[in-house]
Amino acid sequence: MFIMDAHCDTLKDVADGRRRLADRDKGGQLDLPRMIEGGVGAQIFAMYVSPEYFPGAGARRTLQFIDAFYREIEDNSDKLVFATTGKDVDKAREEGKIAALLSIEGGEVLEGRIELLRIFYRLGVRLMTLTWSRRNELADGAFEERTGGGLTRFGVEVVEEMDRLGMVVDVSHISEAGFWDVMKVSKKPVIASHSNSKALCSHPRNITDEQAKAIADKGGFIGVNFAGHFLGEGRRSLDGVLDHIDHFCRIVGHEHVGLGSDFDGLPYERLPDELKDVSTLPKIAQGLAGRGYSDEEIRGIMGGNLLRVVRSVIG
Repeated sequence: MFIMDAHCDTLKDVADGRRRLADRDKGGQLDLPRMIEGGVGAQIFAMYVSPEYFPGAGARRTLQFIDAFYREIEDNSDKLVFATTGKDVDKAREEGKIAALLSIEGGEVLEGRIELLRIFYRLGVRLMTLTWSRRNELADGAFEERTGGGLTRFGVEVVEEMDRLGMVVDVSHISEAGFWDVMKVSKKPVIASHSNSKALCSHPRNITDEQAKAIADKGGFIGVNFAGHFLGEGRRSLDGVLDHIDHFCRIVGHEHVGLGSDFDGLPYERLPDELKDVSTLPKIAQGLAGRGYSDEEIRGIMGGNLLRVVRSVIG
């Protein structure tokens, strides 16, 4: 079965020299040996730049991430393929390798300059969340609930340019007002790479049923996050993850739902006991089968849906 996950934060450890992707179980939740063990066929690697790099060093830090990513691709060319198109993912599958895609988590790394978006695209970045959870030059983040702010003029320009370039707009972390602005501005399918249902867990980072339906109406994708604080009280478990998948499938259809693990973006104690690292992903397929999902539906949720949506935007 082809498995594709929409979000991990592993590159931070790699860029900081704490571990390499080929090193198994060196303190992280995702590495090449365990990706292979878990049957992963494609992984989106996020680049999150923390606040201490702003202002002034966000773009430089992103380049550090990209350099670390390139080195991993070069050193593991027998196992990894750098994917910037759907054909690259197909090639990886044909060769029995893992497709690796690059994403920016937080448009603040653009430092208010549209040309940096184009440069990052040329370097292979194919997805971007417009904000982390804070306010930036593009929009308010999910934690800026008081202001009700949406996209700025620069944010509108970025979304339009992402559409033109063929970059996936990721609405995880953005404010609700910003979300609805994106729905108006973008003409392409969008994703919420690692967001859960606010109906099951009322956390600012989760999305409402109305937002989920809007994503589906644009032909987009929702990746369910494994973090316990986004799953809800009493739901830090495999069943909790399945509950959020069930909920989204009921309201928008199984074709728009999949995985957004957030591996290496949260401590072990916030993960379900059954899903402590990437090698455990097949347990989700087993759980879906136990809940009556068909083989076709399971293949979509485990990776096919995300690949279809990403391919529709990046080509």
